[in-house]
Amino acid sequence: MVGKNCFAIASDRRLGVQLQTIATDFQRIYKVHDRLFLGLSGLATDAQTLYQRLVFRHKLYQLREERDMKPETFANLVSAILYEKRFGPYFCQPVIAGLGDEDKPFICTMDSIGAKELAKDFVVAGTASESLYGACESMFKEGMEPEELFETVSQALLSSVDRDCLSGWGGHVYVVRENTDVRCIFKHDHSDMILLRSIKYIEKELNMLLRDPHT
Repeated sequence: MVGKNCFAIASDRRLGVQLQTIATDFQRIYKVHDRLFLGLSGLATDAQTLYQRLVFRHKLYQLREERDMKPETFANLVSAILYEKRFGPYFCQPVIAGLGDEDKPFICTMDSIGAKELAKDFVVAGTASESLYGACESMFKEGMEPEELFETVSQALLSSVDRDCLSGWGGHVYVVRENTDVRCIFKHDHSDMILLRSIKYIEKELNMLLRDPHT
């Protein structure tokens, strides 16, 4: 989901085989570089294989071009790799989110053979995509600041995975603005939340607490 010069990407934490839960802390969101993140839903082994191939290609690009890959370029790379395997595809549905020139957010998703779907507000993927569409559509607003975007994405994710028996056990949420990313982990009971924030965000909160004598 996009905001004002920022974006958020989120996923649940469940790894399962149909109705059997294998793990409750599975990571589906990968950091390509400071301004680009990749989410991979689908078969876990294919997702890890695809991610390793993408990391290899991105490192070759960095060596040759001496710069990081733009989100649009990375989306074309993912689409080409998936289409290359179209007769024996990776069972993955990627979600790509990044900041382009002038910190303009870029988001897209694609199917298992690389057909891209671009959007200016939000994109969804996975087994809970139907409920995610409804939650995101009802909660999304244009021009959200990072704090409001974080709250919106978190609420949309939690309300959606509660309606899907193949998803759940909390979630991972990343909010990215410029070169600063905020990571949040929701535990499965939704009562315990661990926030791993950058120094800038921590200093901002401490200053607010010191300014307000009633807290």
